[in-house]
Amino acid sequence: MKIGILSGNPKLYSTQRLKEAAKTRGHQARVVDYTRCYMNITSHRPQVLIAGTPLEFDALIPRIGASQTFYGTAVVRQFEMMGTYPLNSSQAISRSRDKLRALQLLAREGIGLPVTGFARSTKDTEGLIKLVGGAPLIMKLLEGTQGVGVVLAETDKAAESVIAAFSQLDANILVQEFIKEAGGADIRAFVIGEKVVASMKRQGPKGEFRSNLHRGGTASSVKLTPEERSTAVRSAKKLGLRVAGVDMLRSNHGPVVMEVNSSPGLEGIEQSSGKDVAGAIIEYLEKHAKPGKTKDRIQG
Repeated sequence: MKIGILSGNPKLYSTQRLKEAAKTRGHQARVVDYTRCYMNITSHRPQVLIAGTPLEFDALIPRIGASQTFYGTAVVRQFEMMGTYPLNSSQAISRSRDKLRALQLLAREGIGLPVTGFARSTKDTEGLIKLVGGAPLIMKLLEGTQGVGVVLAETDKAAESVIAAFSQLDANILVQEFIKEAGGADIRAFVIGEKVVASMKRQGPKGEFRSNLHRGGTASSVKLTPEERSTAVRSAKKLGLRVAGVDMLRSNHGPVVMEVNSSPGLEGIEQSSGKDVAGAIIEYLEKHAKPGKTKDRIQG
């Protein structure tokens, strides 16, 4: 099988592991910088090209950076038009990257979420803060990633100040209850198809409420409860993702989903769990990648 790995950085651990796993299992694998691709959009012979050479693959592994979502999903969509099977479809990636839409879809499914408010530029800051139970609370810029644009407001006054500052940026704001009992830790469940293949606990450094590994967090192995496994699988399925990293907090009322990542990193999860996640991804493609199997049937 010819597998294309769309990645803006071929030196990343995740990219290298996927290429290595594909070759180990006897496949041809090529890493393609999707930002350098260009497309021939035509009715009968759609093409994706790089440096004048048309690209053709049996299966595609999109590793689309958050800042390149628009162009990256356009490239994936073009491959879908050519009949190439994507590990995650262009629509599913777009769905997961729109944090508000993703939360709305998960809420409709009845999946546990932190109490969440959403605003553009509100003069009723007191009402918005009260909506999520008051301080302490978390505020996020809708477009932020890897913990950037996320603020913990410990008092109502601090929350009002941050909302006012975000409003000056002409930004969309998510306000969420602070899950204190999580203790600055979250759980990532790595979902492939209908099952969780690996999991890890990420703990933020002392004094830091964000547990992102990019921000100095540490990862360790963790055993999930049946409810956490079910929540992770249902979350990925509801967004139409075949492969996803589902981030959850352990709250007093069960697991609550913070985010569903369509391009989850492999380094932390493989090293902490000891699992060959890259190999499991290639194995999934072997079983499911068929020409023309590119439809997305998720509603919403």
